[in-house]
Amino acid sequence: MTARSDTDLFSGLGRLVVLVEDPDAALAFYRDVLGFRVLHDRTADGFRYVHVGVPGQDAVGLWLMTAGSGREAELIGRQCGGQPLLVLYTTDLDAVRAHLHGHGVRVWNEREDTDSRSLHLADLYGNVIVVAQLRRAAA
Repeated sequence: MTARSDTDLFSGLGRLVVLVEDPDAALAFYRDVLGFRVLHDRTADGFRYVHVGVPGQDAVGLWLMTAGSGREAELIGRQCGGQPLLVLYTTDLDAVRAHLHGHGVRVWNEREDTDSRSLHLADLYGNVIVVAQLRRAAA
């Protein structure tokens, strides 16, 4: 039996849940606007399982989960209490901004920090997403 330390209990991050009203509309936004790939899209027992993720990271993604109760429906777009739902990294923030504007997505809070440039956007339900371009460390 291999000994494990307290710091290696898990081998990776899988899916984060994003509550949605309409999985088709949510899928269209994340796939067609943000460029996510469909990792899994199946229906079983009347429930649709839609998982999306960024290209090249198939083990990590978002589960676009239809709200199943009135309480869950109240949380759509607010499940993080106004804080960002996620941070996406890019190597070309200017191209991302132009792409988002081309799709009618409003961006705000554009900033430049010592180690990054970033902007905020919202998905179609109001979940805040940060896009950041990290600066390369001087060699």
